[in-house]
Amino acid sequence: MCIFVQLVKLLEWREVNHMEFCRIKNVVDEILQMYRTLELNEILENLIAPTWATTGLEIDFETLVAGCEVASSKIGEIISLDGGNDQKVNSFSLIPHEFFEDMESKWKGRIKRIHIDDVFTAVQKAAEVLHIAVTEDFVPVVSRVKATLAPLGGPRGEICYAREHEAVWFRGKRFTPNLWSGSPGEEQIKQLRHALDSKGKKVGEEWFTTPKVEAALTRYHETNAKATERVLEILRELATELHYSINILVFSSTLLVITKALFAHASEGRRRRWVFPTLADSNGFEDVKSSDKTHGMKIVGLSPYWIHIAEGVVRNDVDMESLFLLTGPNGGGKSSLLRSICAAALLGICGLMVPAESAVIPYFDSITLHMKSYDSPADKKSSFQVEMSELRSIIGGTTKRSLVLVDEICRGTETAKGTCIAGSIIETLERIGCLGVVSTHLHGIFTLPLNIKSTVRKAMGTTSIDGQIMPTWKLTDGVCKESLAFETAIREGIPEPIIRRAEYLYQSVYAEENFPKEEKFSTCNNFNNLNTTRLHSKRFSSGANQMEVLRQEVERAVTRICQDYILERKSKRIALELPEIKCLLVGTREQPPPSVVGSSCVYVILRPDKKLYVGETDDLEGRVRRHRLKEGMHEASFLYFLVPGKSMACEFESLLINQLSSQGFQLSNTCDGKHRNFGTSNMYA
Repeated sequence: MCIFVQLVKLLEWREVNHMEFCRIKNVVDEILQMYRTLELNEILENLIAPTWATTGLEIDFETLVAGCEVASSKIGEIISLDGGNDQKVNSFSLIPHEFFEDMESKWKGRIKRIHIDDVFTAVQKAAEVLHIAVTEDFVPVVSRVKATLAPLGGPRGEICYAREHEAVWFRGKRFTPNLWSGSPGEEQIKQLRHALDSKGKKVGEEWFTTPKVEAALTRYHETNAKATERVLEILRELATELHYSINILVFSSTLLVITKALFAHASEGRRRRWVFPTLADSNGFEDVKSSDKTHGMKIVGLSPYWIHIAEGVVRNDVDMESLFLLTGPNGGGKSSLLRSICAAALLGICGLMVPAESAVIPYFDSITLHMKSYDSPADKKSSFQVEMSELRSIIGGTTKRSLVLVDEICRGTETAKGTCIAGSIIETLERIGCLGVVSTHLHGIFTLPLNIKSTVRKAMGTTSIDGQIMPTWKLTDGVCKESLAFETAIREGIPEPIIRRAEYLYQSVYAEENFPKEEKFSTCNNFNNLNTTRLHSKRFSSGANQMEVLRQEVERAVTRICQDYILERKSKRIALELPEIKCLLVGTREQPPPSVVGSSCVYVILRPDKKLYVGETDDLEGRVRRHRLKEGMHEASFLYFLVPGKSMACEFESLLINQLSSQGFQLSNTCDGKHRNFGTSNMYA
């Protein structure tokens, strides 16, 4: 639109030059050409409405065509469209051609000669007078200098163009007029004067002129000035006339831009084998009639259009009936997928081709794509503040007919609270009922007690190649908790020693405290072998359900042991601020919910070797992570319950170690129970 604004201003100021008039004529002529072509006439008429919407100008088809014909005719009458083939620049053998080119190219070739014939003739005559003056006053001097047999470094002379002063003068190097008396050309030499600039100062020792040449130069410049002014006057008059048709011109320019853009889009789309989508009724879009009444969005073979096919484009199928919660490794294609969906949806609702094999796209009332946020020092906002501000606007403007795409939500703050905020936003978007994708690396979301039913878990796939996990860039069902952080850092050139140190730190922090030293097979077991054999035969006889049976038995035993202990303490009138025990599960490859952060808890590990490990901690998420880093423990699941305080957690830890062992459960850390002064009750012996 800035081009149209500039055009309006130039017409108002009457400063449109001949090149811009030619462009205007090209625009209106192309509109007229489409109007006169049967195949294009219908297309042109159908594009009137979009042009109304773009320009805000309601111009009907007939008015547009009539206005274009008038504008084309007026410009064609005045402007020289062939570059002024009948307006050649003057040329004489003795005067440098550059002089006439610089002086006359300012106005020649712009207006048809019929409108400026008088000034054109005046300039031509003035040029001839100048040529005669130069011939009569300078040629004899030049000839005399050339005829002189002077030693090397002697005087020289020639007719030159002084561009800075817009003049044609005689230039004589080491030339002194008063030394040339009594020789041919003496009369002309006597007429030579030092050339002066516009301020009356001598230009230099080498430049000379004569009164006749100066008079001819003055006449030539005056006629050129009149010609230039006449051309500008005619251009201004034409601009004034066309200003009354400015709406037609702006409308025509916009219409032509839309037409060419659509043609380019369709041509490129066909070359890339894109398709026109089926526009379907959106959720709750009652005012839109559709034959198939399709809800949701389905795109088959969606590709990121900005990637060249030679680079190996991975196509994805997107069948979206609700919100997607998307996970995947770094470089796995999450952001590209969001951009691709956004582009396809936007192109689709505009009636354009989409980069896919087939597509059914609803009539969205809004499409929102939120990518990474950056801080705004001018507004005194951090990147997280900016993100929250943008998400507030997104939520406030989202309806069930909207498409919302959020990339790596809540990435700019600490994990626990960011996870909870992200979870709450996902709940809100599901309640609204919009379609969309929320991508995240906050895997704790999956352990939150979210009130969501229709949100679908999606992941960007990975595969193992030569022992290394690599992204496939394919959209799959499920959850991907592999970040490929170290691999990504190496691929981007981080020095190998830094990565090795990072891996060491990772292992030392998360693996050093996996299990206490007493976790190894202990000789301190005090359980009854007969009971153990009976329990084990029952517990491990169910094949695929072995671990589930074990979990249920352990959960019942833990609850019973702790509840009986609480009742025993209360019967002895010993205060215990723990009304009931409620065991919660952290399943295989899951993490504890953020709600346990900072809370004391007791946990039981259900090890793959069917042994139990009992512990207590104030950082359950970190402890779970460290346990699973130990060899063979990545599939372990956990039972845990919260207690008020570290001391009580230690008390219940020892209680469970002793009582579970005495009930026939095999523990890997039974010796821990002997390091306490409590929890040794034999009520279940």
